[in-house]
Amino acid sequence: MKHQRPTNQQVTAKYKEFLFPGVITYYQDPLPVASGAGCRVKDFDGREYLDFFGGILTVSLGHCQKTITERVVEQARTLQHASTLYPTLPAAELAEKLAGIAPGKLKKSFFTNSGTEADETAVLLAQHYTGNQEIIALRHCYSGRSSLAMSLTAHSAWRIAKTQMPGIRHAHAPYCYRCPFHLSFPGCDLACATDLEELIKTETCGKPAAFIAEPILGVGGFIVPPKDYFKVAVEIVRKAGGVFIADEVQTGWGRTGKHWFGIEHFGVQPDIMTSAKGMANGIPIGWTIATAEIADSLKGLTISTFGGNPVSCAAAQATLEVIEKEHLLDHVEKMGQHLTGHLRSLQEEFPVIGEVRGMGLMAGVEIVTDRKSKAPNAPAVVKLFEETKKDGLLIGKGGLYGNVLRVSPPMMVTKGEIDEAMKTLRAAFQRLS
Repeated sequence: MKHQRPTNQQVTAKYKEFLFPGVITYYQDPLPVASGAGCRVKDFDGREYLDFFGGILTVSLGHCQKTITERVVEQARTLQHASTLYPTLPAAELAEKLAGIAPGKLKKSFFTNSGTEADETAVLLAQHYTGNQEIIALRHCYSGRSSLAMSLTAHSAWRIAKTQMPGIRHAHAPYCYRCPFHLSFPGCDLACATDLEELIKTETCGKPAAFIAEPILGVGGFIVPPKDYFKVAVEIVRKAGGVFIADEVQTGWGRTGKHWFGIEHFGVQPDIMTSAKGMANGIPIGWTIATAEIADSLKGLTISTFGGNPVSCAAAQATLEVIEKEHLLDHVEKMGQHLTGHLRSLQEEFPVIGEVRGMGLMAGVEIVTDRKSKAPNAPAVVKLFEETKKDGLLIGKGGLYGNVLRVSPPMMVTKGEIDEAMKTLRAAFQRLS
């Protein structure tokens, strides 16, 4: 007997009854998602939405992308699991491919299940390699939901662990719109970067293990550093004996356009790099890669039960193949320019938009009460969310003050879909005004 399709209300009721109440959902009335194809999803009541957040930048190539789905099914019928105790061809081939596209001398991979685990692995590796313990992260950053990851995260709303891990120091973020030094770029001489020297001398023992940073601060509100920020910051950290970990969980896989990874826009080669999210178009996977010298320094027993899962690795390999075949690095750059053009037009029209920033298909729109005071306007974001949902558009939000719209459609998005989304967003701003 065929089961009757549940309604939005029924799915939401089950969700609220049986999941932790701390699992947050968007919107006043949560939106249960039933199915998806490309840049669109449907709820259980049959209504369609244009998805411009992609499961937090994770459905990188669109929902149920045909090539990836077929590869997942094929691998699931062949071998679903083995653990890292047994070499598998999907893991070996994926690691080989990644060594070829990763920047600089990055070569050896360790697979896990999430960005949290990838960052944890990177920190462990840096501490073993350097013999040092202290880690420098950035304010406004987000690293995940484990105890260590929440301690690395400098965003109080996400630090729900009551006890924080010791040995973590937070440097000023390169947040030009809200400069912590009340300066303006380029006349600031990159004070946020040069301040790392004093931070190391005053807040650490003088020898940090690592500096971990997202090339673009994702949850922080798509904060884009000045071009030379990382050159200055990383040099200071390396001079003190630390290594640089580039957290590409959100910025990787062509999301920023032109390059595979966000850090490549800044002319710095990481010693260790992490990623997850869009790596396998929604199939769970985490990834840490390091230079051979650093990877070989990790001695002792270690496994990952689900790390390097054959199905996840096959999905990741298929994702990379589609990105290459469809020339998506160039496509994202072009579509990003088209998207940003729309958003800047909205900025000219609506005074509540304080800043439009981003790179590729990773666009942030900071909403303020007025442009002079730059006072964060989180209530306006809540209203915009409800309005865009009514009109069938899904976007993200972030920022320390909850006042940044995050617009990140799947990387195979078309100009027509961007135009459609921006028409909807403009109507929402008009109603807000």
